[in-house]
Amino acid sequence: MVPVGLRLSAAFAWRLLVVAAALGVIIWLVGELALVTTTLAVALLLAALMAPVVDLLIRKARFPRGLAVSATIVGGLAILTGLVTFVVVQFTDGLPALREQLSRSFDQVGRWLTEGPLGLESADINDLIDQIVSYVERNQGTITTSALTTAGAVGEFLTGFLLTLFILIFFLLHGNDIWSFLVKAVPGNARRQADIAGRRGFASLVSYVRATAIVAVVDAVGIGIGLWILGVPLVVPLATLVFLGAFIPIIGAVVTGAIAVLVALVTVGWIKALIALAVVIAVMQLESHVLQPLLLGRAVKIHPLAVILAITAGLVIAGITGALVSVPLVAVLNAGAKSLIDNDEAQTADEVPVLARGGSAPDVVAEPSEDGSRETTREAE
Repeated sequence: MVPVGLRLSAAFAWRLLVVAAALGVIIWLVGELALVTTTLAVALLLAALMAPVVDLLIRKARFPRGLAVSATIVGGLAILTGLVTFVVVQFTDGLPALREQLSRSFDQVGRWLTEGPLGLESADINDLIDQIVSYVERNQGTITTSALTTAGAVGEFLTGFLLTLFILIFFLLHGNDIWSFLVKAVPGNARRQADIAGRRGFASLVSYVRATAIVAVVDAVGIGIGLWILGVPLVVPLATLVFLGAFIPIIGAVVTGAIAVLVALVTVGWIKALIALAVVIAVMQLESHVLQPLLLGRAVKIHPLAVILAITAGLVIAGITGALVSVPLVAVLNAGAKSLIDNDEAQTADEVPVLARGGSAPDVVAEPSEDGSRETTREAE
């Protein structure tokens, strides 16, 4: 006779293997269709960012939906184009000064290597430089191949950009119809719960994207002001880099902050670089302990371990784009799972936001029924 414990272990084991196999197939499909999956994810993020704007234009300015969507997308592209142009112009204008400061810094490093504790000879330093030049010459073919690969990546980026824009337009125009069509694939007895869970998941995505954008702006402004006071060149490009990096939680802020500190080290000296490091750490502490808890709250709060694992998985599957979209997608799944677990029967599907409308989910509070046997919900005032 098979022991009960062994039977239970075997039952759990084969179910776990089935789940692992299903997850493996899904991850493999996502990797094989990386262009499609990443564009869908990015378009969903942009829809979460723009849906409240579209909703505002429809409700306040009485715009038709098509006009509201067009105005929002054109305005977003105009802001993005202006920002990129401004950053490029600032980088081009600041490049000569950066070159001069780098030359002075290298001279100081060279003097420290020869006159400092290491006591290296000038011939040794020149030999090192010659070796670097020889290495570049020997690997010129590899460098050229990398450049061609980069050109191919640019073409793939443009394709993904156009596909993302196309998907975004339909998400904003017909998001509610698309979601209603997808929900029909769910069995009838669970369709209503799945509908509510999906809408709450999108509401959490809207909150996440809005809060992350505010946090990114605060990070960029705070670190940018600190670098400007210290006299670090290329303040605007570095602040823009910090803004973009803030959309990848934890890792993005660390990497972009390290780049800013490194630029400060080679341009204005190690003392001001230490001050810049202190500024970066202070801004990150403000983000972690004040801004994110205040703006995100409990609705989209994710454990740091889940964030790291999600970012790592996103990097492995789809590179930087995967790291960018992994955490918000985890936030959506987290909110949807919580909704299914709570199984809030009193909350109707019309009370939660839809993709085409944007907005955030209403607050609900539990209150006992008259006989005390179950709980109902009402909208918090």
